[in-house]
Amino acid sequence: MSAPSERATPGFLVWRLSMKWRVAVDRAVAPLGLTHAQYALVATLFGMQRDGRRPSQRQLADHTGLEALYVSKLARALEAAGLVDRDRDPADPRAVQLSLTADGQQVARRAIQVVQRLHEQFLEPLGGLDSARTEDFTHELRTLLDAPLDPAAAGTDIGIAEESS
Repeated sequence: MSAPSERATPGFLVWRLSMKWRVAVDRAVAPLGLTHAQYALVATLFGMQRDGRRPSQRQLADHTGLEALYVSKLARALEAAGLVDRDRDPADPRAVQLSLTADGQQVARRAIQVVQRLHEQFLEPLGGLDSARTEDFTHELRTLLDAPLDPAAAGTDIGIAEESS
């Protein structure tokens, strides 16, 4: 690790790790014409289509954790690149359904393979993809992701503490 303080907070370390991963994925998928965020969309769409689903932009946003407006922007760019089709949902004319084109499926397959190799490299210090340490790490990440956070409440507490000082 490039020298964060030994006293770095867990939040800072999570941020650094997420940035390290994002940059690595950006670099790995760039030769395929994708960014990390675009990869997240095409890989997720690939899995959903394989399962027989054609998600709306909102469903894709909820699944990936990206903002709906950002998903819409990414989907338009991927559509312009010929990788994604955007069509009105026959059940809800306000919703836009997404699917990969044939080219999009090919790019998604290649990108998933590239990121899978990166994933193996990333987890090697924990013993690899199938190690007990990786399983524990994954469990801890899920615990943190499932825990609710209320930034407004955190800001309120700071205001109260500052006022009482």
